Amino acid sequence: MGPAAFVSAMLLCVFVLVAPAFAVGTDLVQVASSGVAGQTADASSGTHGVNGASLSLLSGIPFAGMLLSIALFPIFAPHFWHRHFGKISAFWGLAYLVPFTLSHGVGEGAASLVHAFFSEYLPFIVLLAALYAVAGGICVRGNLHGSPALNTAMLALGTVLASVMGTTGAAMLMIRPLLRANDNRKHRVHVVVFFIFLVANAGGSLTPLGDPPLFLGFLNGVSFMWTVVHLFWPMMFACIVLLALFYAIDSWFFRRREEVGRPLLDPTPDSNVFWLEGKRNFILIAVVTGLVLLSGIWRPGVSFDVMGTPVELQNLVRDGLLVVVTLVSLWITPKSAREGNDFNWAPIEEVAKLFAAIFLTISPVIAILHAGEHGALASVVQLVSDANGRPLAPMYFWVTGLLSSFLDNAPTYLVFFNLAGGDAQHLMTGGATTLAAISAGAVFMGANTYIGNAPNFMVKAIAESRGLRMPGFFAYMLWSGAILLPLFGVMTVVFFR
Repeated sequence: MGPAAFVSAMLLCVFVLVAPAFAVGTDLVQVASSGVAGQTADASSGTHGVNGASLSLLSGIPFAGMLLSIALFPIFAPHFWHRHFGKISAFWGLAYLVPFTLSHGVGEGAASLVHAFFSEYLPFIVLLAALYAVAGGICVRGNLHGSPALNTAMLALGTVLASVMGTTGAAMLMIRPLLRANDNRKHRVHVVVFFIFLVANAGGSLTPLGDPPLFLGFLNGVSFMWTVVHLFWPMMFACIVLLALFYAIDSWFFRRREEVGRPLLDPTPDSNVFWLEGKRNFILIAVVTGLVLLSGIWRPGVSFDVMGTPVELQNLVRDGLLVVVTLVSLWITPKSAREGNDFNWAPIEEVAKLFAAIFLTISPVIAILHAGEHGALASVVQLVSDANGRPLAPMYFWVTGLLSSFLDNAPTYLVFFNLAGGDAQHLMTGGATTLAAISAGAVFMGANTYIGNAPNFMVKAIAESRGLRMPGFFAYMLWSGAILLPLFGVMTVVFFR
């Protein structure tokens, strides 16, 4: 099937699927302000007045279409996708927004767009761009030799850093040196896949700074050190197993015949002298981390109403200062440092366009989940409790985790945090196993897909910009399914019974 025929077939399927949504306009249109602010407890715990119980699963068609586009277009029409992924993203965004606007008017349609922009997309993309720019200004001069021992050590270092500076910051800092150390090797895909497993996800499970779901738990009353105590052993178990498995796989690839002699083809030859260029960006990374933490602690009680969406002062200050940090990094970083990293804005551009549509189209799905047993996904929600209403920690781990694999893991965490009672003091004590299961599911299983956690797609985009052909959406899920799901099964028995 040629690209044109494939695109035509996809568009035909779209209209066949979306047509019923127009017939049941209330499904798509009652989510004017649905979604999750992701920065404050109040804004994050609800769906902005939307009655998710009145929505059917048809309202999730644009979101499903967006996911299928990410999964299928790169396989069947790669050239078309790379040229027009922004237009395809816009199409799916409009597939949600147009029915809403037709039923509620232009004003409500604009309010829906404003809510998605200010409460979710703006904080997300500003933070991601800041970390991308700052980490991209730190260049490791000299080149390491990508041996199994060195690769394992770099993954371990990135895993530790993830809980200190966040999964996004650690991923942006470590991915380029790791790619450069292995640029002479033929078999490199597994290195990036395990990097996503460890640095972009599991490593961020110890502190609220590590991953957005844990930060939202912190804002809802979970103490800063609670995750350090209760997720330490699950994190250690998962990461040690993954690092050991990686070392075994990398050693096997490293000894294969086609790898012999490839050091002679190294585009960045190994050296014995190393130094850092752009070291001042480490200060800016600390500033970024501090700004994120400050926005959760400083509550001046001042907010501005923008077409029905409350925009809180601390979030505006944080996002504004993150923009300043980005500009400062671009100003103070030597041009040679960015050139050494092959720095360009293409990866962040791709993530920005795709996630704009994802954040908009995900709104009704989150609203349905928030409706709990009264929503169209009641059968899923009911899985986490027994007949007497007692929480089932293993099911909280799996349901939270599997939904976090495809939805934004931050609002998914909050849905099940509130479903478990929403009382942080009780959950940290009598419900500690349940809270640990929710937290671990949201963080660890974000690695199941490229869209489970923000750094995943960014790492993929950076690797591809370096000429590495990464697995497609479903091919990556084969990696995660074969490696992570059995690991999570063992973790369920060991930690979440």
